[in-house]
Amino acid sequence: MILMSPAEPTSNRKLMWFGVALLAYLAVLMLPTPAGLSASGQVALGLLALVIILWISECVSPAASAIVLTGMAVLGLMGKPLTEGGKAMSSADALGQMLSGYSSSAVLLVAGALFLAVALKLTGLDRRVALLVMSRVGISPARLTLGAMIVGFVLALFIPSATARVGAVIPIMVGITTALGLPVTSSLGATLMIVTAQVCSIFNMAIKTGAAQNLISLNFMQASFGRSMTWGEWFLTALPFTLSMCAVLFVVSLVLLRPHVPPVEEAKQRLADEVAQLGPVTPAEWRLMLVALLLLVLWSTEGVLHPLDTTTTTQLGIALLLMPRIGVMTWAQAEKQVPWGTIVLFAAGISLGILLSRTGAASWLAGVTLGRLGLDAMPVALVVGALSLFSILLHLGFASATGLASTLIPIMIAFAQTLPYGQDTIFGIVMIQAMVVSFGFILPTNAPQNMLCYATGAFSTLQFAKVGIVITLAGLALLVLFSATIWPMMGVL
Repeated sequence: MILMSPAEPTSNRKLMWFGVALLAYLAVLMLPTPAGLSASGQVALGLLALVIILWISECVSPAASAIVLTGMAVLGLMGKPLTEGGKAMSSADALGQMLSGYSSSAVLLVAGALFLAVALKLTGLDRRVALLVMSRVGISPARLTLGAMIVGFVLALFIPSATARVGAVIPIMVGITTALGLPVTSSLGATLMIVTAQVCSIFNMAIKTGAAQNLISLNFMQASFGRSMTWGEWFLTALPFTLSMCAVLFVVSLVLLRPHVPPVEEAKQRLADEVAQLGPVTPAEWRLMLVALLLLVLWSTEGVLHPLDTTTTTQLGIALLLMPRIGVMTWAQAEKQVPWGTIVLFAAGISLGILLSRTGAASWLAGVTLGRLGLDAMPVALVVGALSLFSILLHLGFASATGLASTLIPIMIAFAQTLPYGQDTIFGIVMIQAMVVSFGFILPTNAPQNMLCYATGAFSTLQFAKVGIVITLAGLALLVLFSATIWPMMGVL
């Protein structure tokens, strides 16, 4: 009898999905080229089918999917012109096309922001902030829920990785629950974990530097519209929506999950003990706080008090943090903890988006999908609602918001440019869709932060979905409402 190790079924499943992805790519290439689509555009659509299956099935790591994407793109594009009537590309030309995303300033910004997250972790400042907030809010279901939301906001200002933010908070939320004599699976444990995950997605939309998908979307928008958004412009645009979403999350979590807190003082004492164990603020933490506050000021005053863009100011901040005596870490310390695979995936996603745009594949795909919905005859608010619903449904199959942004935003840009609106309105429509990319509320598999919280065993998929569906429907209604009222008044639409 041959025994099969537990790892073998998983490996076989991953191999099967990898084979499906390759077959989908080849199938698209073997089909007759549709009218209005170039040969290179057909390759771009094949690559899109390839990476969607890779990202949804997670049969290879995100970084590995970027390498596979680049290799298959070179093989597919060789001998074909990038655009109709152009010169046939050599392998070097095709490789250069697929490396175009690596030269984007957005990639450098993501890398710099990830270094900032490492600095927070190395100094322990992220844990100090979370403990101080939770120890100050008080012990009651409403107060603890509010505390979890405040922690999520503060950390989102400085940590662009949802995984890193939630990873720092989970042990504290588990500690609070157990200190009250409750199991992690109690109603309070479920509430704190679900709120931690959901509020992370909300603040991904609120802060330009809070999530990589915002930066990849803005990169595509800069290339297509010749303009982007400053940190402050993004924050002010998203503020009314994200505040409303926080209010919805607060009420929904308390009503649907009904968290219970026994009348004990142990949790207060435990939090006080943990804060005391941190000791006084270290010199490194003080230096990091000064740099972080400097960055926040520079980000929020971009284009008002100074001409430096977000990428430049972030790089200056990281340079300070790496300097001897002035900084808080060395390169050797930082490089071991930076998720380089995220950066590679980000750059490859931009390259795919550029390819979809340059070959005309994004415009063609937008025309045969969104173009047949008759949205050009609808008011702007309903167009935003319809596009948002399309994005939300598509997100159900994605675990990576970065992957979704790479796939979706070029198509949204191509479609929005066919609508009978001014450039400012079209830009606003796409910007709102860039926010909707972070709508990972319904399933634990829709975002990595959801899976981190789900791994604690604090809640079931059904509990998460109950809260997530209500939040998603409320968010969709708020998008339509603000698109008809507040955002036009702000000049967004």
